[in-house]
Amino acid sequence: MSCTPDPGPGRALPRTALGILGDEGFRLFFPLAAIYATAFPLFWVLTMGFDLPLARSVPPSLWHAHEMLVGAFGAALIGFLTTAAPEWTDTEPLRGRPLWWLAALWGTGRIVGFLGWDGMSGLGALADLAWMAALLVYLLRLSWVKRTDRLLVFAVWLSLLIACTAATRAFFLSGDIARAQVAVHLAGLAFLGLLGLALARITVPVSNLVLDPTGASSPFRPHPGRLNLAPGLVLVAMAGQVAGLSSAVSGYLLLAAGAAFMDRVAEAFIGRVALRAEILMLAGAAALAGTGLMMTGAAGLGAPWGAVTGLHVAFMGGLGLGVYAVFCIAGLMHTNRALGLSRPVRLGALALAASVALRVAPDLGLDIPGPLYAGASLAWAAAHLAWLCVFWKYVTAAPLAAEPDATAPARTPDLSIARDPAQDAAAAE
Repeated sequence: MSCTPDPGPGRALPRTALGILGDEGFRLFFPLAAIYATAFPLFWVLTMGFDLPLARSVPPSLWHAHEMLVGAFGAALIGFLTTAAPEWTDTEPLRGRPLWWLAALWGTGRIVGFLGWDGMSGLGALADLAWMAALLVYLLRLSWVKRTDRLLVFAVWLSLLIACTAATRAFFLSGDIARAQVAVHLAGLAFLGLLGLALARITVPVSNLVLDPTGASSPFRPHPGRLNLAPGLVLVAMAGQVAGLSSAVSGYLLLAAGAAFMDRVAEAFIGRVALRAEILMLAGAAALAGTGLMMTGAAGLGAPWGAVTGLHVAFMGGLGLGVYAVFCIAGLMHTNRALGLSRPVRLGALALAASVALRVAPDLGLDIPGPLYAGASLAWAAAHLAWLCVFWKYVTAAPLAAEPDATAPARTPDLSIARDPAQDAAAAE
């Protein structure tokens, strides 16, 4: 690997730290997501004792759920889409001022949410809906310019997220807490739909790189019919909840969606290299998302735990580990570094899984001594700080040029779209 900067044709290389952070979406928004994912739970649990300083009409627990989804995972979503969409469409990524404007809108929402500032909830809502709408326009514009439908499924799910977020904030403003809680849960399911799309398009290319680091072949090929199964069944479950179906029927729909995520775990069975951290994290994200959805469905059918327990496993575990995996994999590949995670990052993934276990242990009647919620927030923070400490030097370093040789691909491999076996066969002929 060469350390020679590669600014690209006609583009000056950014030299300052701020210029480098604004050079590509993942460089700016992945650290913002990690910082916020670290700070907010510690503030809410350890400093405020499950309260927020300016929360009056909206319960702090709802602000907490909203901020972890729209705040931490929202920043990760901006970084992912502004990095992956240009790769999918072979276009130049957003750089500089547009990224900083998105960061300003996202940050305005976080100032309101971090404090639980009910009096400024309208401003926070406008800021959050503005960055989501800008992201949607960006995807649609790329789709139109490049005459491609590869981004449209993400645009659909982003539209659903916008609708759920708008409903949540409308109910916050009106004081309808029961409906606000449902809307927050639907927003979390929308994020799970986006996670399912991302896993389907990342897992196979990463598996092939693990099996053949040269990128010259595709030894692993997925079953093409499963590409959008998990997101599709999540959408059906969301529709059932919006339609007001009984808890039993909604429970069965969530069980089906969870089973579809468990089906994605099968893609990790690629031999001994399945024990690689990258594969385990992607499979673990699908497993936790599936387990959480099935636990939520089982709660509707009379299981001895609440639906919120399953949602914590799905959102905190499935989404959390999935986002962490994307941080690691994209953070390496988009800085032209080979796959392979350091020990602190691997321990961070284990800490994240431990935080989920500590959070749901009391709900499942497990008698573990100690302040479990504090332990969960500390383990969660440790995971994201581990990633930040290791990857900060990567995302703030000048872009590296991939050195062409006989054993490495000439460009950053496409980690976004699973290859179609039919197309591979046609190319071979």
